[in-house]
Amino acid sequence: MHFSGEEGMPVFRLVNVAVRKAFALGMVGLLATAAFAQDATAPSAPAPAPAPTPASNALVPMPQAPAPQHNAHLYSDQDYTRGQSQFPKFWSVWTVRNVAPANFTNSPLIDRVMRDGKMYLALDDAVALALENNLDIAIQRYNLVTADIDLLRTSSGATSLGVNAGIVQGTPGGAGSTVTSSGSAGGGAGGGSIAVGGAGAGGAGIVTSTQGFGAPIDNFDPVLTGTIQGEHATTPQSNIIFTGTTTLVQNTNTYNFAYTQGFSTGTLMSVGFNNSRITSNSLFNTVNPSLADSFRFQLRQHLLQGWGFNANQRWIRISRNNRAIMDAAYQNQIMTTVSQIENIYWDLVNAYENVKVQERALELADKTLSDTEKQVDIGTLAPITVVQAKSSVATGKQNVINAQTNLQLQQLLMKNAITRNVSDPILAVAPVIPTDTLQINEAFEVPPVEQLIQSALQKRPEIIQSRINLTNREVGLKAIKNLQLPTLDAYAFYGAAGLAGDQNIYNTCGNPGVPPNNCVPPGTVPSTGYGHSFGYLFNSSAPDKGVGVNLNIPLRNRQNQADQARSVIEYRQAQMSAQQQENTITLQVRNAQFALQQNFAALQSAVAARDYAKENLDAEQKKYSLGASTSTLVLQASSALTTAESNVLAAATNYEKSKVQLDLYTADTLTKLGIEMGEAESGKVTKMPKVPGTVPATPQAPATTPPAQTPPPQQPQ
Repeated sequence: MHFSGEEGMPVFRLVNVAVRKAFALGMVGLLATAAFAQDATAPSAPAPAPAPTPASNALVPMPQAPAPQHNAHLYSDQDYTRGQSQFPKFWSVWTVRNVAPANFTNSPLIDRVMRDGKMYLALDDAVALALENNLDIAIQRYNLVTADIDLLRTSSGATSLGVNAGIVQGTPGGAGSTVTSSGSAGGGAGGGSIAVGGAGAGGAGIVTSTQGFGAPIDNFDPVLTGTIQGEHATTPQSNIIFTGTTTLVQNTNTYNFAYTQGFSTGTLMSVGFNNSRITSNSLFNTVNPSLADSFRFQLRQHLLQGWGFNANQRWIRISRNNRAIMDAAYQNQIMTTVSQIENIYWDLVNAYENVKVQERALELADKTLSDTEKQVDIGTLAPITVVQAKSSVATGKQNVINAQTNLQLQQLLMKNAITRNVSDPILAVAPVIPTDTLQINEAFEVPPVEQLIQSALQKRPEIIQSRINLTNREVGLKAIKNLQLPTLDAYAFYGAAGLAGDQNIYNTCGNPGVPPNNCVPPGTVPSTGYGHSFGYLFNSSAPDKGVGVNLNIPLRNRQNQADQARSVIEYRQAQMSAQQQENTITLQVRNAQFALQQNFAALQSAVAARDYAKENLDAEQKKYSLGASTSTLVLQASSALTTAESNVLAAATNYEKSKVQLDLYTADTLTKLGIEMGEAESGKVTKMPKVPGTVPATPQAPATTPPAQTPPPQQPQ
């Protein structure tokens, strides 16, 4: 009995066509789903992590970081998170990607603070110049680009190379403004600390973390391969049963192409298209030359190990989180460097004012020596007093030289901190004159320490880094958990083959040398070309299709068991480290608040001691003018006043530094100074920072000679 469809097509052919169409539609749908999942962006924004409290047991991991929405052009001339576009220049993906050369030119803001060969520098100017020129910040800015490049690398399915999240500390001066940074393990270029997702040193060499371990990831970037080959081979034959000749001469031209691409669902697609043209002197070939081509389309899907997004997007998620860690690290760098600049500035002010103090002391010593020499000349004082006065002058000169050289050093440190290049002859010799001065009489105001600790635990970049690091650890835990499973892959393929060519003349009847009983009559094989062979691939005349599974079961699985257990241990260790860091930050804030109180008390004590020393010197000068004191006591009172004034400068400097340190530990530096991270990333300041509480220095008149001291009245002879 014959069954047929509506148009007379046999039922089995209808079923065959339907099955092939369903298979094709299913493959297209699977590819579309995988491609969409691979290219889909992460959620628009992560839910904010709950604010930690001092009593919390551990930091809470942050939700998955979204795709970076930053303006890459702020700190780079191009967006390195994306690959080169193939349109309109398709070859651009195979060209070298240019990176702008390093810029060692100082920013134009330098010219605004230069007048008459001198650098008149306010604290706000120093901070702005550091944001534009400081080399620590410039080096760290490259790490932002590195994080973008790492995200580009992992989007292809490759492993992350890690990003250095350490603080760059190459600027000398301003000691006491550093804050240690958190990270995973290992070191890297551009910092003195540790890198995210790297390797560290251990007792037996390099210790590798399990971060990123998991099933192998296919290459998400499409790969096209091709082989074009021509071959001429002459092969002696041991018998003529298969070729009919004692020497086989064969020319083979091969044209093979393949396309492969992996997807983040654990799917691998491959398409192979093979072509060959063979000419031979074999008597038994049906066609010569023969044109053969074939193709195979195959899909492989991981069903256990390597299944799903958690296993195949782990490096993308880790690099995206590392990019967020790098944002926090850069913020930490800005805070640390700005705090260092503030400390250098106050050291400069201290040195600048101390020169004035020492010069005034030297002037008083010179005047005392002059008066003493006059009294010795008239016989009212013993000559030994002149020697003592000269010794005081020599000591005063030494103190002035020490103060001046220290000022020169502080000027060099400041210029090095706020410029990229100090080789400019004008800049190299320009003295730096601070236009802000230390504030001596200031009311002590500081929020409660609990409020300071709460602010630090909410805003410190290290806390943000620790939370994201825990998130990366959780990504690794899921991937390694999947690695515990056996390997079970399902695959399906469909292909076809075609053959064309001319009838072999060596095997055609009537051709001399062809045995009559083994020949093929002329015209038996129709003459066909490559078009016929290519067409046979799509008419189901020679299909090649199938499905199957591959199974790999590790019977003991000890390596994966060890990796999984170690990943959990590392996660628990990271939790402990995060808690330890929280405790450290709490202690830092308390110590900074204690230091602020102590330095304020020290400043008040130094001011009181200076006021007493000043009144004591005035009293000794009056008594000396009345003959009730000696030049020795006047010099001693002058030395005491000089020491007291220097102590006031040191106490005021320490107090200003303690305020800087407290702002750094509570992560209030950027907020109080009004620094925008966008401008800090670009290195182009349009909104000048404003350091609160600065006092402009009043114009200093030239040092004047102290009032003449009236010598004591002469005793009658």
